Amino acid sequence: MTTILITGAGSGIGAGIAGALASADRHILVTDLNVEAAEAVAAQLRQAGARADAMALDVASDDSVEALRKQLPGHVDVLINNAGLQHVARLEDFPMPKWEQLIAVMLTGAARLTRALLPGMRQHGHGRIINIGSIHSLVASRYKSAYVAAKHGLLGFSKVLALETADTDITINTVCPSYVKTPLVENQISAQARENGISEQQVVDDIMLKPMPKGVFISIEELAGIIEFLISPAARNITGQTLTVDGGWTAQ
Repeated sequence: MTTILITGAGSGIGAGIAGALASADRHILVTDLNVEAAEAVAAQLRQAGARADAMALDVASDDSVEALRKQLPGHVDVLINNAGLQHVARLEDFPMPKWEQLIAVMLTGAARLTRALLPGMRQHGHGRIINIGSIHSLVASRYKSAYVAAKHGLLGFSKVLALETADTDITINTVCPSYVKTPLVENQISAQARENGISEQQVVDDIMLKPMPKGVFISIEELAGIIEFLISPAARNITGQTLTVDGGWTAQ
């Protein structure tokens, strides 16, 4: 049985990916800072016939990561570093504790958990690590300095880890979607409208979708399909790569 651990899986992209990847031959570990939300997702998966468990996890805490590692039912075959948050503000108004929190969760947190689970993958000679990046791993937007910095950092992190794990069947890649309609994105709309002095509909039309020639939000099903490929034997030599799912944004 393949064990897949997903961070930030109590809602949004993480919850959606957990549901899409669940199957009879997989054990889904739904982890989140909000363990009640994680348990709700795991319960839904179990109700649908999948094997799933919820675990509390704060990727920004050494103690939390170590506690999770000790509670694992076995080694983790697939790690999906998805946990994230957003704060929209110009740098002059950006609280530094919040800036540091975004980096701690989305960049340092991914490194911390990967570091904890790598020995088990090495011991079994196999592992797949997938970072959920963003279009903001590749381009910038106003008022998102911390988020953009963290997501850019994931690309460099993935490349280094690809080299460090090249001696065994472990791969690490970053999937970079443009906007996915999740609560995180929904919450950004009002903040972007406030900072830019425009309506919320203008944020959706002009800031989120206009840069994409395809002009549509990315779906959870698309992301799950890409992840399915990356964890398959066909992708064993794809590592250290950035898979961009942006509706043509960066083709311009």
